[in-house]
Amino acid sequence: MPKNRNTFSSLSSPASWRRRLLSRAVHEGWRWIQKTGAVSAERPGRLRFRRIGTGTRLAFPQGTVFGEPWIELGEHCVIGEHVTLTAGMMPGLDLGPETVLTLGNGVVLGRGSHVIADTTVTIGADTYCGPYVYITSTNHSYDDPKVPVGKQWPRMEPVEIGPGCWLGTGAVILPGARLGRNVVVAAGAVVRGEVADHAVVAGAPARVVRSWDDERGWQPPLRTPAPVPIPEGITPEQLLALGELERPS
Repeated sequence: MPKNRNTFSSLSSPASWRRRLLSRAVHEGWRWIQKTGAVSAERPGRLRFRRIGTGTRLAFPQGTVFGEPWIELGEHCVIGEHVTLTAGMMPGLDLGPETVLTLGNGVVLGRGSHVIADTTVTIGADTYCGPYVYITSTNHSYDDPKVPVGKQWPRMEPVEIGPGCWLGTGAVILPGARLGRNVVVAAGAVVRGEVADHAVVAGAPARVVRSWDDERGWQPPLRTPAPVPIPEGITPEQLLALGELERPS
């Protein structure tokens, strides 16, 4: 019993209340900083992209961003915290009249992802990337065994990711990769070369582990049943009530 009284006394002490207030102030201040530091078409801050569409938002803090005059961001894109977006090998270069890095409408880049466009990189509309995805048009060469790899001139090849793709956490898309429509890249996969529409790839290097056949469907067949869509006309209140009914008692 005395122990409980001491605990209550410590929680209600002036020092404890000051710590609580300070903690709350720090959290509220950080939320204000995140909101104020976010980048959008209406509030671009220091960033001057060639285009940034309506509804697109870059969360704060941003990662490394340069070459903005050669970067186009479509509408309603979601760019997570610490995401790197670069056009060119370094800041201050003149990359010519054409766009180098293009994100289509509705692209999502998860926290900590990198998109490095030393030459053309295109990400199609409604492509979703998990956290820490790495997409690059440049890779080190190692032709000369007598020269450190980092000092050898890199190779650059365009990258194209079709619309509707899903790139899992930690996926790597290498120079020259061309992904078709609605391709799924498993977490941690390393992709190079061409991937056909509606394929699932996994591994390092990535290989096709599942594909869509117009007559037979997914091959090999999916091991889990398809999700049941929400019927039209269902309100959020009804969904919440349904969730309560399905909870175990």
